[in-house]
Amino acid sequence: MAGAASALFLLDIKGRVLVWRDYRGDVSATQVERFFTKLIEKEGDPQSQDPVVYDNGVTYMFIQHSNVYLMTATRQNCNAASLLLFLHRVVDVFKHYFEELEEESLRDNFVVVYELLDEIMDFGYPQYTEAKILSEFIKTDAYRMEVTQRPPMAVTNAVSWRSEGINYKKNEVFLDVVESVNILVNSNGQIIRSDVVGALKMRTYLSGMPECKLGLNDRVLLEAQGRATKGKAIDLEDIKFHQCVRLARFENDRTISFVPPDGSFDLMTYRLSTQVKPLIWVEAQVEKHSRSRVEIMVKARSQFKERSTATSVEIAVPVPADASSPNVRTSMGSAVYAPENDALMWKIRSFPGGKEYMLRAEFTLPSITDEEATPERKAPIRVKFEIPYFTVSGIQVCLHMLYSLFDYVNCKFCQSFILPHALGQRGTKMLIFILLFLVSLPCCLIGQEL
Repeated sequence: MAGAASALFLLDIKGRVLVWRDYRGDVSATQVERFFTKLIEKEGDPQSQDPVVYDNGVTYMFIQHSNVYLMTATRQNCNAASLLLFLHRVVDVFKHYFEELEEESLRDNFVVVYELLDEIMDFGYPQYTEAKILSEFIKTDAYRMEVTQRPPMAVTNAVSWRSEGINYKKNEVFLDVVESVNILVNSNGQIIRSDVVGALKMRTYLSGMPECKLGLNDRVLLEAQGRATKGKAIDLEDIKFHQCVRLARFENDRTISFVPPDGSFDLMTYRLSTQVKPLIWVEAQVEKHSRSRVEIMVKARSQFKERSTATSVEIAVPVPADASSPNVRTSMGSAVYAPENDALMWKIRSFPGGKEYMLRAEFTLPSITDEEATPERKAPIRVKFEIPYFTVSGIQVCLHMLYSLFDYVNCKFCQSFILPHALGQRGTKMLIFILLFLVSLPCCLIGQEL
């Protein structure tokens, strides 16, 4: 990484220093005041929302988690993306130790925080950010030491993300494909933008130092092998791997070869620019009658095949902030008015494919209104649901091999489900909406006997 961080600061929501660690001696704690002043100026400028602030030769990179700011300061030309990723990894480490990262947890664990800051960065360069490895030699009450321990071998060997001597009675590997889909649709129902952001999440419980190998239905790989790609291949873009993946091997033959960490981790993240239609299409019509009442009609139509069924469907329909006396009727499910969210919550336990359901609601409005009031902002309709055994992008794990000195017993199974996140529709009648959802495809338990 070009350049190094000079210091790492943990600040409260008002910009006061909770903990800071000076790594290079070329910045001081007074720099925080200049940073927070610039940050307040940025918040007032809607065109400048980047997580980087520059002032008087010092570059500040920051993220916010709960009521805590994590900020690095440097006088060198650093890789901003690497330092921002490092800050997110610091959040994961603190959450592993304290369950929740917030001001109170930092104040209650100053000693452990300083020990962690000494280990995760050295002279401004990120070092070990694997929480499971750090917890082997930086102990809290949950990791109490009974005897003096040496640093684990993982800190000094080439595989810093996995300890030696791991042994399980039952060896298992779980692979989840989690995707977030963003869709932008205009008032005519045409999809303007559609992309998929996904991640391959793994949970490994394997003995020894296993060598794993995965292959995907990547178009580049299938074309290199001379195999047909029509309707089966996908174009992966903006791929980012966990540090355990051998990048040279992937560049050579597009297979993912790695020694996995123990436990849960993100093996790979990726992006696809592909056309995806909304799985549940929502139309809304709003009619106001003589400023005394408003009628809302919502249609929800599933656009996936009949063999699939969406479960735990929740549709949040925004209503005017001054609405009252709701009268709601639904063709399926139940609806409850949530005045604290200015929304009508429509819940459907089971939504089969190819079905359409309706909701009609009537609210009373105040008879007196402020003529100089600014127009009310039209919030989006939000939809959450799950679809078992369903994928969106079509990504497939078509090769899985496992090598180890241990004899693993083959026992394969497959389970998949989709966790859509939010569909928004805003404006009058059917206008622009955004669809965000998660696809989780636990693929299989893999094992290979030698």
